[in-house]
Amino acid sequence: MAKGKSVTSTIKLQVPGGQATPAPPVGPVLGQHGVNIGEFVQRFNSETSSQQGLLIPVVISVYSDRSFDFIMKSPPAAVLIKKALGVEKAANAPGHETIGMITPAQVQEIVEMKTEDLNAASPEAAARIIQGTARSMGVAVEGVTEEIEKVEEDEEAGEVQESPGKVVEDSDG
Repeated sequence: MAKGKSVTSTIKLQVPGGQATPAPPVGPVLGQHGVNIGEFVQRFNSETSSQQGLLIPVVISVYSDRSFDFIMKSPPAAVLIKKALGVEKAANAPGHETIGMITPAQVQEIVEMKTEDLNAASPEAAARIIQGTARSMGVAVEGVTEEIEKVEEDEEAGEVQESPGKVVEDSDG
């Protein structure tokens, strides 16, 4: 931020990489803050030309003199998972319907792309975040989902071992 300028507003948008246009939603949102729409579209498209078609979150800081700066974030995890699987949309009924399986290598690749935007203490924690997002979309995670399904099957069959120290009451009803 330059000296003497104060931020008057912050705008958050998700725009397809390399495909920003002055049409809605970009144009009207920027126009109401007095931002030069053409300049934003040109700068954004040139910086995101390598990410063609991916949804890119962008945070635009508008200053008192109507100039602006923007920061691009990494694409949402759901978008990257759908791209890795080559699907258009997630499952209609996650947990009941599976649309595909993602490998640990694909999860790691997504973690590497999102590292700076994820709120995770370690790469393993970041991988668990991505795996959770995948499961919530109806995507099986190779190696992890099978373990979860086995635990659920054991619970249904009544084969779950109670942990030591846990009191289990038996009703003689």
